[in-house]
Amino acid sequence: MLSVVIPTLQAEAHLGRALGALEGADIVIADGGSTDATREIAQKAGARVIDAPRGRGSQLAAGAKAASGDWLLFLHADTVLQHGWTGVAADFMADPANQTRAGVFRFALDDASRAARRLEALVAWRTRALGLPYGDQGLLISRAFYDALGGFAEIPLMEDVDLVRRIGRSRLATLDGNALTSAERYGRGYLRRGARNLICLALYFAGVAPERIERIYR
Repeated sequence: MLSVVIPTLQAEAHLGRALGALEGADIVIADGGSTDATREIAQKAGARVIDAPRGRGSQLAAGAKAASGDWLLFLHADTVLQHGWTGVAADFMADPANQTRAGVFRFALDDASRAARRLEALVAWRTRALGLPYGDQGLLISRAFYDALGGFAEIPLMEDVDLVRRIGRSRLATLDGNALTSAERYGRGYLRRGARNLICLALYFAGVAPERIERIYR
């Protein structure tokens, strides 16, 4: 069985669309203290809601512990998996070789601009060449492999990079489907946001504590 784990914090603007695409899957919402309608939206969609210490790493780790599936799909609250994702995921899970691999979807933005297409191409290259997909591409992984890797570190930022580095580029597969993410976070410009992300990544690889990086990111 597949469980979908979504960390949330004040996610009412996007969560409904993300949940609507999950087609009755077993869903665990790990909420970090939302005071908006996030919890109500999740419960109405049939998801289980658990309270978790605020911070994406902590929330993802708590959601994984609460999930009952043999396979886990980690997803952001503003990411909508496109039609056909269930078949793609089923094919990946059915292959015994993928018990020690992980799959990520193609990154896509709900923006028709050329700047969005350029960013999508850059993310595709980063995923393929560097083995560094981010959490907004989803992560499909067997529970056994997830547990063997030690799961998500309970850190406020870079939890996705930390885990995929432990998975390793050779054990990552790009799935034949899109994870459509809201472009709202890029409202102040793709270049500005991209530069900030790159700075944060460089600081992480330089050994700066994720807690310090989060202050810069926010």
